[in-house]
Amino acid sequence: MILMLVGVAVIIGGVFAVKYIMGKGMNDFFDNMPQPAATVTDWTAKEEEWVDAQQAVGTFVAVNGTDVTTEAGGVVRSLSIDVGKPVKAGTVLAQLNTANELAVLKSLEASARLAAVQRDRWQALARDKLVSQAEAEERATVAATSLAQVEAQRALIAQKTIRAPFDGVLGIRQVNLGQFINPGDPIVSLQALDPIYLDFTLPERQVGQVLPGTVIRATVDALPGQVFEGKVTAVEPQVDAATRNFKVQATLDNPEYNLRPGTFAHVGFDTGDSRKVVVPQTAISFNPYGNAVYVIQEVQRAEGEKDMQGKPLTGKKLVVRQRFVKTGATRGDLIAVTEGLKPGERVATSGLLKLRNDAEVVVNNKVQPVSEAQPKPENR
Repeated sequence: MILMLVGVAVIIGGVFAVKYIMGKGMNDFFDNMPQPAATVTDWTAKEEEWVDAQQAVGTFVAVNGTDVTTEAGGVVRSLSIDVGKPVKAGTVLAQLNTANELAVLKSLEASARLAAVQRDRWQALARDKLVSQAEAEERATVAATSLAQVEAQRALIAQKTIRAPFDGVLGIRQVNLGQFINPGDPIVSLQALDPIYLDFTLPERQVGQVLPGTVIRATVDALPGQVFEGKVTAVEPQVDAATRNFKVQATLDNPEYNLRPGTFAHVGFDTGDSRKVVVPQTAISFNPYGNAVYVIQEVQRAEGEKDMQGKPLTGKKLVVRQRFVKTGATRGDLIAVTEGLKPGERVATSGLLKLRNDAEVVVNNKVQPVSEAQPKPENR
């Protein structure tokens, strides 16, 4: 029985020993097995002159724009509105009925003339001491009051002659001949279109980047391909506490009246020139904990390195090392690297998922990822 137990122990121990030796040999083989070089494409980081550009949206606003109206009500007697045409300031647009007002004016003028005659007569009598000075002053007051009533009536008549308050372009008239209009009723829209304002808002972090005189570029969807330039003429000194934005106003020339008030616009402006280190966006490994690139470096092979067939390797090799970087603005397929990369360094632009620190790579640039600042893909 003892001999049988010893024999079983030897046999079982031998099985476990063989198993351990085989496993250890296999692990040593895989641990020391050379990794095949990963094939990647590369790009040499370069420094370019990039202008920091900002974008915003805005609305065009007329320098002067209003619905022309009347201060006094009445019946429309005549209209001189040339719809859609420019007019000069002071041009008569409409005339209300003033027959009653003119009749009252004649009566007031007659009273004023009589009051003036009586004033002169009583002043002459006062100089001769025939009447008191108080009576002469009373007649002078009556004459002045009568004259003021005449001027008030003339102002009322003038209010019924509606004129263009400024140079602009007329819109569609909203009244007809013979129509009775009340004070404040709109008669026609008048908009000053040249020059024209462009109002847009920016976040508070850009306070100080936009100053009066800054050149802006505007585009509108109605006129594709056309860019209109202007200059910032006013910056709101207060930041809106609710939105944390501030308002900016630019002025643009509009001699052909292509830009209209109320039109939506895309606004672009430059905040200054700066040199940027740029690489293709495919070279960046975007991660929640930070963006990184794989920098390709040439190093000397270690002694005793062998290939997959066990042949010794000598000379130099290309390896990649991960480096965290800070990225900035993008332009097309390129992205700016603000920190962590210098001009002239080579980075891998493809195959990033199979790379790790100190991994050997082989560069094959026969098929390069697209890396253009202004890509124009074909419409297929």
